[in-house]
Amino acid sequence: MKNLVFKAPAKINLGLNIVSKRSDGFHNLETFFYPIKALCDILIFEESNSFKFTSNNSNLNKEPDNLILKAHSLIENFIGKQLPVKITLTKNIPIGAGLGGGSSDAATTLIALNKFFNLKIEPIKLNQFALNLGSDVPFFLKSKPQIGYSRGEILYESQIKITHPILIVNPGIHISTKEAFSNITPKPSKFDYNYFITSKKIDFNQLNGKLTNDFEKYVFDSYPEILEIKQTLLKHGAIFSQMSGTGSTVYGIFNNIKNANDVLEKLPVKYFKFLSNIP
Repeated sequence: MKNLVFKAPAKINLGLNIVSKRSDGFHNLETFFYPIKALCDILIFEESNSFKFTSNNSNLNKEPDNLILKAHSLIENFIGKQLPVKITLTKNIPIGAGLGGGSSDAATTLIALNKFFNLKIEPIKLNQFALNLGSDVPFFLKSKPQIGYSRGEILYESQIKITHPILIVNPGIHISTKEAFSNITPKPSKFDYNYFITSKKIDFNQLNGKLTNDFEKYVFDSYPEILEIKQTLLKHGAIFSQMSGTGSTVYGIFNNIKNANDVLEKLPVKYFKFLSNIP
């Protein structure tokens, strides 16, 4: 029986600046997307007489905004016929955490269905479907380090690899993306994101104070516990720390694995924590 297994990785944002509001209601942004491939959801695609979806997260089985279901419907509508397949999702990336889990699952579904049914849909069309599903879904079609402009769909690949340990911390606080954007004032970015193209490696000391996430002020004011995570990471050895996306995840980048492990013990047990030491 045909069976395909795919990994849908998480991401972090290094910098996230909202530069203007568009006439279509979306926002133009600038950011550097960096994939965290060691932290990933697992999607299994199997032959079936009908379409079926199941997940280890029972809430997703009945969630109307489930992007996997939407991606499946988009492909079905495009080709004009049903795609009988069983999709099983093992959810490892926290939901609504600024790590792009849902978007990654959606992009992976587009890629997987195209391969599973040998549909031969061109990459440019898959990219259109991805943007229809969400602003950062196009990034996950490749899941390589990329600068994102416009809504996030204009992407420029970077050769930079982060070899430092990255500690990812999520306190389980849900932050509405709509709420976060409604409390942001767009302004031109002061940082030149071409830095991630022209530089061979990242000097994190140089980025401190220059590379910012515009959502931090609102989120930290509204949810001081998230600010406290960032302060803890910086106090105990992180050379760079920032909130990812619209929150509530905060990551810290460390010079060595010992410093990262030491700070793990200082964080509440109830928090989701993931330490990536894979370049």
